[in-house]
Amino acid sequence: MAVTTTSVAEICAAAKRAARVLGSAPTETKDAALEATARLLGERAAEILEANAADLADEKAAGLTEALRDRLALSEERIAGMAEGVRAVAALEDPVGEEIEHRTLASGIDLRKVRVPLGVVAVVYEARPNVTIDCAALTIESGNAIVLRGSSYAERSNGVLAAIVREALAEAGLPADAVLTVGGGGREELAELATQEGLVDLLIPRGGEGLKEALKSVATVPVMYAAAGNCHVYVHADADPEMARRIAVNAKVQRPGVCNAAETLLVDAAIAARFLPAVLADLRDNGVELVGDERVRELSGDVEVGAAEEEDWSREYLKLKMAVGVVDSVADAVEHINSHGTGHSEAIVTTSEEAAEEFVAGVDAAAAYVNASTRFTDGFEYGMGAEIGNSTQKLHARGPIGLRELTTFKYVARGNGQVRE
Repeated sequence: MAVTTTSVAEICAAAKRAARVLGSAPTETKDAALEATARLLGERAAEILEANAADLADEKAAGLTEALRDRLALSEERIAGMAEGVRAVAALEDPVGEEIEHRTLASGIDLRKVRVPLGVVAVVYEARPNVTIDCAALTIESGNAIVLRGSSYAERSNGVLAAIVREALAEAGLPADAVLTVGGGGREELAELATQEGLVDLLIPRGGEGLKEALKSVATVPVMYAAAGNCHVYVHADADPEMARRIAVNAKVQRPGVCNAAETLLVDAAIAARFLPAVLADLRDNGVELVGDERVRELSGDVEVGAAEEEDWSREYLKLKMAVGVVDSVADAVEHINSHGTGHSEAIVTTSEEAAEEFVAGVDAAAAYVNASTRFTDGFEYGMGAEIGNSTQKLHARGPIGLRELTTFKYVARGNGQVRE
């Protein structure tokens, strides 16, 4: 069992004890735990799939949307991908002990600024069992213990995966309690986890705005929100139309139930008449339900486009639905995005370097793309091995939350008897 104690406070206290050991563990030992995790994922694939099938068949999952069922579902390919992600994390440079700055003060004291683990990281997440493995791998390599609270409808899948990591930790000679889970209890349990001052050093919620608001009202520990993604693709007047069609379709269709999928397509008025009929047909042919403003609907040809309501421009659909609008300039596109977006990932398609620079400088987002899909905002794609989530905040981390984002720093000062006058 992944949970060895009964209350949230006891679980967090056990994680804190494990963090003190893991925080000073050699890189080789942490890497050994990750390699064992990757190996066990392959060896236990049948067990993982059996647990996942039971979760999908349970009545708790009966009312899930198609996007959430997709997030919940595992396959041999997805398990292999998890193992690949664990090995990719192990191959990265260990951030613990990294020297950030080094200088000699006027007093003669030698001052170094070095990376250290945060301590205990708690993660609250919905549906996706692969998050269990990604989070555990990143926290182990960065010297942190982790307390995981997944969805009740993924309880079997998460339990098997957490047990595998705990077994790997023990095999490597590290405390198994560096990875612990709490049950998918109600809001009271969530509130208890969010108030474990002195035990939990950082709480990262992965979920919608409802989860975010629930935590804002009660949390007394530091929180870094891996929040919703209302992402946009803006097709500039000077865009290559074929490139723009590929990017718009990929950003919406490739995996619509994730936070870096595009929810809104904005098209410059100068190109709208010749571009919109083709891209709308592409989206329709890929099963996308379309809503748009009046200018879009007038130019849609034989493609059915519903009337967009005001709330459509701010909505994270997480399914095959997209809002489409016409704007008159880069400045208008930026204004629309900053008014309705969530600060996640925004893209412009253009051959104009001037327009690209104006867009990149203007959009208030963790990731800005020029001539590429928003789907690339991902720790694995960014060469970070994996991610715990994507932060839309500006402190302490922004964008994919990887190894370095799970560390803080301390100043180490060495003298030879200096005292301050």
